[in-house]
Amino acid sequence: MADRRPHVVIVVVNLPAERDRRVIRECQGLEAAGYRASVICPRGPRPLTVLPGTAATTILSFPQPLAGKGVLSFAAEFAWALIAVTARLLGLMLRTRVDAVQACNPPDVFWVVGLLMRALGRPFVFDHHDLSPELYECKAGQPRTSVLWMLRLFERLSWRCATAVVSTNESFRELAMNRGGCHPDKVVVVRNGPALAEVHRDRATRAETTAGTADRSTAVEGRDSGSGDGQGSGDGPGSGDPRQKVVYVGVINPQDNVEAAVLAAERLVGLRGTDDWELVVAGDGESMPELRRLAVQRGIEDVVRFTGWLEADEVDELLCSASIAIQPDRPSRMAEMYTMAKTVEYVARGVPVVAVDLLETRRTADSAASYVPTGSPDEFAKAIDQLLSDEHARAAMSVTGRQRFIDELAWDHQVKSYIRLWDRLLRPSPNGYNQVSSGNGADAARLPI
Repeated sequence: MADRRPHVVIVVVNLPAERDRRVIRECQGLEAAGYRASVICPRGPRPLTVLPGTAATTILSFPQPLAGKGVLSFAAEFAWALIAVTARLLGLMLRTRVDAVQACNPPDVFWVVGLLMRALGRPFVFDHHDLSPELYECKAGQPRTSVLWMLRLFERLSWRCATAVVSTNESFRELAMNRGGCHPDKVVVVRNGPALAEVHRDRATRAETTAGTADRSTAVEGRDSGSGDGQGSGDGPGSGDPRQKVVYVGVINPQDNVEAAVLAAERLVGLRGTDDWELVVAGDGESMPELRRLAVQRGIEDVVRFTGWLEADEVDELLCSASIAIQPDRPSRMAEMYTMAKTVEYVARGVPVVAVDLLETRRTADSAASYVPTGSPDEFAKAIDQLLSDEHARAAMSVTGRQRFIDELAWDHQVKSYIRLWDRLLRPSPNGYNQVSSGNGADAARLPI
């Protein structure tokens, strides 16, 4: 018997789908709402046919032999991605019914697929993850006018060819309306962030039972000093070190400015010594070798620890043992409009944040963060030093952050907007969508972050 559930195909090409937790959560939400989902993506290290964390979302992967480093190589990579995605999609259409396609950027080339779907009278949704023109300006230093013009054209075509646009925050929604000319009813905000079930430890609850039982335990830390592998400078999330942890979790590329966090650690040594704190940098990226060299050059290896990529449960363990988290992104037009995924992860666990004062960062963290004006190492060091010495301020920030996550930011709230969009485009499933099921993102907690 043919499967009569509406079938949504999601396209993501900047990484394998099993590494994209937003896509995993979207597929889980679709399945819970009575939809069928498939994903077209680059082939990962493992030959998967079903998306981990989902019941039956199929993966149609393709090889990605090209990796862009310059303008021409990026153009070749994106052209190949478009060809590979189109071939996989057409092959799928020959085998089964495809009711709609959702394309996640970057790159902004899938408006071509949008034209195909619109010609067939079927919805095409543009899931807007990144600002490609601004990202190019940030990375290029001296951007070529012709390339910038092309990126803006492709971005506008992606907006205009879409039946609906999914924006990750209000700034992206405003941009779609103002720069893309989209009608407000066409643009829906679906934020990034973990589900309630993905955050395994309630820091506030743990703090009530641990406050006053250890010299360095505080109401905001919720620290279990026995967690981790106890191997000092090992690459695990915890080291059994009783010092308060200042953490950075995320990608480590030039635009992420993690260098400022490492240099802030050097300044912090001068302010309070090395006895009661450490900086833990969790993640990887282009800048990692340079940061390791910088820590050695500055002689701060004893207070700066690099873990590399962590599994999601390891991230949860690290953040639940942290006293402060840092978001070091430089102030820029692009940074003002981004909601950093790491910030939501911090707030979800009630970790007080020190960040540059950016529009979307403030919209996300509100008073759960302490803001600095420019993001210089000196500013970060002074703000971190003050918070490390103020247990009551950290406790208040922790409560605020957790409440914002529970009431507004959790994926449990975002998925409802996402499913309402698909119900509007493809009609409700027979059972409707009345509650968040167990497939709302909890299983993604076992996947790489």
